[in-house]
Amino acid sequence: MTLAPDSAALAARLAPALFVVIWATGFVVARLVAPHAEPLTFLSLRFLGTVAVLGGVALLAGARWPRGWRGWRDALVAGILLQGLYLDGVFWSVSRGLPAGLAALVTSLQPLLTAVIAGPLLGERVSARRWLGIAVGFLGAGLVLAPKLGAGADAIPPAALAVCLGSTLAITFGTLWQKRTSAAVDLRTNAAVQFLGAALMTLPLALLLEEGRFDASLPALAGLAWAVLGLSVGGILILLWLIRRGAVAGVAALFYLVPPVSAAMAFGLFGESLAPVQILGMVVGVAVASRGA
Repeated sequence: MTLAPDSAALAARLAPALFVVIWATGFVVARLVAPHAEPLTFLSLRFLGTVAVLGGVALLAGARWPRGWRGWRDALVAGILLQGLYLDGVFWSVSRGLPAGLAALVTSLQPLLTAVIAGPLLGERVSARRWLGIAVGFLGAGLVLAPKLGAGADAIPPAALAVCLGSTLAITFGTLWQKRTSAAVDLRTNAAVQFLGAALMTLPLALLLEEGRFDASLPALAGLAWAVLGLSVGGILILLWLIRRGAVAGVAALFYLVPPVSAAMAFGLFGESLAPVQILGMVVGVAVASRGA
């Protein structure tokens, strides 16, 4: 996909904010559909639906598909890490009692992990100023969700927390893998193959471990529609585009904005209140992430 210079400049300004808003809705969707569908069953439907949409768009546009085994392998591995392991872990953790806000906070560790790993693997230099920004940004994310951590820390299932941490590692390595292997690929076909990889991993697990529960209620259907069109098509294409254009440590800094935005959405949709310390954390996270972006 090639944009005109003016359009590319506008997209570069709008894409980070749009990505944060879309990505933050993922934790809301996980909470919304948890009573209506098993997590791996829901994600299997999401992944297959996304493959159909993106594959159809790519075929109509005549987009170039990966060449040879190596191209398909690179996209499939990225999909297993970025979509399969990451989303499976987050949705499973939320369905097992991990609060959606805490799941957002755990995944906001990604910039720290990315900064540590990006240097040795990609040769990216992470400056002292960026290290400071990363640390302060994480502090801001922690302030946003500190009341939730304090109120429910004893009730958090250890297994759910551990799986969520594992999903954070998966998306970190997936981001680095995508940066190394996708410099010249078409984002539409690359994303389609990625979700195919996620489906090939998740569907057998759903058939083996779950009963296939999806009650087709309005929340379940609305959540599935948004997960396919908004999160998987819109959010992932923006993320892949940002990874291609920028250093992965800088792109990862955007994830600091996700917990405060998720908390704000939870306040509007579910009536969760925001304490003064949470609002302070929002201000810190927004300031650091906007400078890092």
